[in-house]
Amino acid sequence: MEGLMRCSANYFPLTPISFLDRAAKVFRDRTSVVYGSSVIFTWEQTHNRCLKMASALSQLGISRGDVVATLAPNVPAVQELHFAVPMAGAVLCTLNTRHDSAMVSVLLRHSEAKIIFVDQQLFEVAQGALDLLADAKTKPLLILIPDPENLPPPVAAPNVHEYETLLASGRDDFAIKWPLTEFDPISVNYTSGTTSHPKGVVYNHRGAYLNAIATPYTHEMGSMPTYLWTVPMFHCNGWSLTWGVAALGGTNVCLRRVSPKDIFENISLHKVTHMSAAPTVMNMIVNSPKSDRKPLPHKVEITTGGSPPPPHIISKMEELGFSVSHIYGLTEIHGPCMSCLHQPEWESLPPDERFALKARQGVEHFFTQGIDIRDPDTMERVLDDGKTLGEIMIKGNTVMSGYLKNVKATEEAFRGGWFHTGDLAVRHPDGYIEVKDRMKDIIISGAENICSVEVERVLVSHPAVFEAAVVARPDDHWGQTPCAFVKLKEGFSLGSEDIINFCRNHLPHYMAPRTVIFEDLPTTSTGKIQKFVLREKAKALGSLCQIKREIAV
Repeated sequence: MEGLMRCSANYFPLTPISFLDRAAKVFRDRTSVVYGSSVIFTWEQTHNRCLKMASALSQLGISRGDVVATLAPNVPAVQELHFAVPMAGAVLCTLNTRHDSAMVSVLLRHSEAKIIFVDQQLFEVAQGALDLLADAKTKPLLILIPDPENLPPPVAAPNVHEYETLLASGRDDFAIKWPLTEFDPISVNYTSGTTSHPKGVVYNHRGAYLNAIATPYTHEMGSMPTYLWTVPMFHCNGWSLTWGVAALGGTNVCLRRVSPKDIFENISLHKVTHMSAAPTVMNMIVNSPKSDRKPLPHKVEITTGGSPPPPHIISKMEELGFSVSHIYGLTEIHGPCMSCLHQPEWESLPPDERFALKARQGVEHFFTQGIDIRDPDTMERVLDDGKTLGEIMIKGNTVMSGYLKNVKATEEAFRGGWFHTGDLAVRHPDGYIEVKDRMKDIIISGAENICSVEVERVLVSHPAVFEAAVVARPDDHWGQTPCAFVKLKEGFSLGSEDIINFCRNHLPHYMAPRTVIFEDLPTTSTGKIQKFVLREKAKALGSLCQIKREIAV
């Protein structure tokens, strides 16, 4: 067509940092951030603080494309850095607060971070990581984030800057370094460690912008929500809500420590409307003592993901006054990409059927080009019969740019023009997807495939079980047999046979665990059970059949 042109009047690269500019104008005097009794900011103040921090970073020599890391929980500084770092043209790398010094040093070296912002409670971890980088050409500059809720402030140390002092040195008329293209990197997120080998997932401004709009929609957020930060901001940039809450002019209620008591107190105090939580956190809430609970001021929308939530947990959460929505996502997809969109006709169903439907992962959001269930070998679509297993594959603008410095892994992940998730699922006739297992977690016993998730759902339905995970134990006869790791609720006592018999009463016998181990389960900071740790423990047990033969001899 003639007479058309692309110019600054009709094109500007999409970026979520534009949400802060708008929030400062539209929601200027509304509360942006709350943290304990010491921090309350408005959106105008947050905008000015982010401009000054971006200016200060530039004065320290940070330029376009440099990586700036954080090692901190859900405190106001991390929320600000999600804007300030890209406003300086740099790339944000939020590190998992549960990493030790050795892992932090590995990730700092791999990301080539120029600066690391560190919460004062994690100072020793960060200092230990920097000590391990003694042979590096340049060490990241350490900037300490003080905690005003936990006095006294840390003692000054050489070569360590302080967050507020650095911020005060910046200018609030700083010229934002907008991305040159939408594909410019905005953040690096290292995978959570469920596979024991974290990879650096690179997000771009376009994907972050789109997902920051889509995630509030899947969360059923309206204008000016009050969001309680229980999901770590370092995990997929807080499921993109570090930016998304600004788009809606909402209030960020920062929470350093996640416990049922703190959750109920903050909901009551700040009239929280929305929050997110892994099934592990919901399990903590429903099993919390009554002394830790407070009546909810209204229905609180809670979004859950990370692992399939048992239907009975959804039921108990709703009894407490929460409305639960289930999402699905991965680090490689900017977090959420699919939600279990509620259908009005479900309300007429019996509770068990309704909660089973709500426990499914659901359908793609509107910024995902496509989500399909395909055979990973042939790339053919599987039947939409709710039975045929295939791998979840995704394509669209919210898929990562790639793995940092790992071309081989990126190419493998994008094989066939789709992102391969590694999750096995079925698609039901109504179009809704239900995850059955990770491909590596399927247990093959004899000629039968056993989905560990199905066994786990039965285990956690036992009134004495707090949480459970099932992995494969090697077996000389069957190939593999289910091995259950179980944590009991406080005050309960059960034996292995009790668990095995309960499962046999609710499952085909071949699916019931042959081994039960009672212990606390290792989890990531987002509540995902680290099955690679449990698989190693089960492998070390050896073959059950071999042990039985040795006992018989």
